[in-house]
Amino acid sequence: MKALEVHNLRKEFTRRDKRGKRRVAALKGVTFTIERGECVAILGPNGSGKSTLVRLLSTLLLPDGGDASVFGKDAFKETRAVRRMVNRVSVEASFFKKMSAVENLSYAARFYGLRPSATRDRIPEILGRVGFPADRRDEPMENLSRGMQQKVALARALLTSPILLLLDEPTTGLDPRSKQEVQEFIREVRAEHDATVLLCTHDLAEAESLADRVGILDGGVLLCLEPVDQLKARYDSETLEEAFFAASGHAFENGDGGDR
Repeated sequence: MKALEVHNLRKEFTRRDKRGKRRVAALKGVTFTIERGECVAILGPNGSGKSTLVRLLSTLLLPDGGDASVFGKDAFKETRAVRRMVNRVSVEASFFKKMSAVENLSYAARFYGLRPSATRDRIPEILGRVGFPADRRDEPMENLSRGMQQKVALARALLTSPILLLLDEPTTGLDPRSKQEVQEFIREVRAEHDATVLLCTHDLAEAESLADRVGILDGGVLLCLEPVDQLKARYDSETLEEAFFAASGHAFENGDGGDR
């Protein structure tokens, strides 16, 4: 059984401009599969459709066409079963702002049916592993920087040991040391829990370091998805950035979000 199967997935949004309403395609018939335990990275500039893909697969959006399954469960018809297997980390992570990191994680644990006895030691352990300072664990979230909040979002996703991790720019806003800590933790989660990872990122080095295969999503179209060495060979490129340019016809744009 594949961990993730996506077939002809399509999504449009209504946009307003000076000419009135119009429909804009965010995903245009995206198809791919991910094996259990595999890490696949999707590269793309802002507006390429990466965040839309993650929202669809995490059951936060309904498609306009196509289908997807997570370990054999229909992502759009068996949403309750899929949500038990999936966790999502996004640059848009939301929290109870007046509550602390520990309180937010404790609430999330109860929401997923975990007992306090099962998470009492695990919460501080996970916060430590993602580089969250111990002396700030009891501060309200509203007092924390974006990077600090992103660490809490990662800790929350990993708390429930999901078998499919959907990571949408997971290290955005983190300093280089914290970024390395998070990347190492992602490797450990795969190794220790046989987790499958879909990583959407702007970070070329991160994609090349973590992923078994790398895809290029541009304008809602998945142009390719294969191991980095094959991707470079296909486009006769020495670097992943050169391969991206050859595939899409424009330079790779690093950024901090704003994707559809």
